[in-house]
Amino acid sequence: MPTDTKTALLDSAERATRTRGFDGFSYADLSTDVGIRKASIHHHFPTKAALSIALMERYYNDLKAVCEEIDASHDTGGARLSALINRYRTALEGGKSLCLCVSFSTSCESLPGEVIAKIGHFREMIIAWAETVFAAGQTDGSIAHVTDPAVEASAMLPLLEGAQLAARVNENPALFDSAVRILTQRL
Repeated sequence: MPTDTKTALLDSAERATRTRGFDGFSYADLSTDVGIRKASIHHHFPTKAALSIALMERYYNDLKAVCEEIDASHDTGGARLSALINRYRTALEGGKSLCLCVSFSTSCESLPGEVIAKIGHFREMIIAWAETVFAAGQTDGSIAHVTDPAVEASAMLPLLEGAQLAARVNENPALFDSAVRILTQRL
């Protein structure tokens, strides 16, 4: 089934943001990638700020659905944490990409306040979900040494994001694995 133009633009912009950063592409790049005129892009996203807002909204909804799917398909807190770690590792695409939120964070000076707020909202959602994961892992014994699920969850997200950045800079996913070993050894 063919993708509609707006979705194709969002897909192209997300790929570009994840690999080159939000400041690393223009509407001319999207025009070439999607095969439409730049003026047509402005019909869907009048400004790059509007595009960034749409990207972050879609990303939030996608990751919220991923967390729901992880909950539905994994019985233990440890299995859920492992699934999230694997999701962040997969987003590296061999060290050539970052998750959208991390990539946006590297361009925060260029982002509208609404996107910065959406990034904060995204992080709150992931941390709240991770708190339930650590609490489950504490209860079912699948995550070792959990003393405070809220503290664990608050530390987990920056660890995953920093691990992505380290791996991306060197295009070496092994650096991600090394950084998150502090979590994976507890599973």
